[in-house]
Amino acid sequence: MGLSDVILDIVESGSTLRENGLSVLEEICSVSARLVANKVSLKTKSAEIKPLVDKIKGVL
Repeated sequence: MGLSDVILDIVESGSTLRENGLSVLEEICSVSARLVANKVSLKTKSAEIKPLVDKIKGVL
């Protein structure tokens, strides 16, 4: 379509690049995510937090 000379893909899978026949020109920086819960919330809301933690572990 010629809309852009480059794109920024912020996901590590690389599927956007492959699907569009593109290649990496430069890695800008590594990105990571953290799940933070304080001790009280972890105890009082464990029914809500634990399933999320389990889903994240399942993906990793």
